[in-house]
Amino acid sequence: MDFTPGESQQAVAGLAAEVLTAADPWKELAKAGLLSLGVLDTTTLLTEIGRRAPELAMKALATVMTGALPVSRWGSDQLKEELLPGVAAGELTLTAAIREAPWANEASRILVPVPAGVALADPEKVTLAPIPTSSGYSSFLIRLDEQPVSMLGGSECAEDLEHLAVAGACALIDGAVAGALALTSDHVATRRQFGRPLAEFQAVSQQIADVYIASRTMHLATLSSCWRLDTGRDPGADLRVAGYWCAEQASQAVRHCHHLHGGLGMDVTYPLHRFSALVMDLTRYLGGAEYRLECHAH
Repeated sequence: MDFTPGESQQAVAGLAAEVLTAADPWKELAKAGLLSLGVLDTTTLLTEIGRRAPELAMKALATVMTGALPVSRWGSDQLKEELLPGVAAGELTLTAAIREAPWANEASRILVPVPAGVALADPEKVTLAPIPTSSGYSSFLIRLDEQPVSMLGGSECAEDLEHLAVAGACALIDGAVAGALALTSDHVATRRQFGRPLAEFQAVSQQIADVYIASRTMHLATLSSCWRLDTGRDPGADLRVAGYWCAEQASQAVRHCHHLHGGLGMDVTYPLHRFSALVMDLTRYLGGAEYRLECHAH
């Protein structure tokens, strides 16, 4: 496949880069029409969010990737009319209970994989058990206390929901690692030690190269799987590779970035921790490297 971004993806990335610096970026994303896109454009948006506004990452993953997209792909006309305009306007939050349910306390509906497919649950009729997160967003384990409101779709819908969740998490990790790499590259290029920039030391340049290779591999594996998902092809093998690589390599890559920053990398007023905290949360969301490897084996 051609890995060059298409005109639509370039436009989404450029527009997202502009609006994510706003005082209320979620509202601006809605105004720009970026909360109601197709799969490949949405994953492009998530990559930019991971790179530029990691504090929005899990809300975007929950509402757009595992909420609005499954509804648009599998929902009835009535359900689409009920939920999608609110998401597009930035006024309605959705989520899915995939290993955890981000933002479930604010969601209008929770998509829940069940043996028969995917159910739509009312958050007021479930029990929410908070779980700790590294980046501080709200996330929960849920227990259904009553029958779901309705069914969104059967087993194929459940499989698609899982694919969308993994693709979205990988896209965010892609952006977060790229953001950490850019921050670190700038630091070692300008920080001087023994009279010369850190980047000129061989050990430093080798570590930066390792992070770049990991980042680039994540990007290409994620892009390939998202393209297959967007075009209706089976994303299974590509998505398993992307999920494993992101879960196994991303944390190590951002640890290198922290190490290359020295003491500055441990300062919570410095932005690097936003990327590493997000990567930790997304690695857990994916189930971890061993779980992704088991998925690959099957």
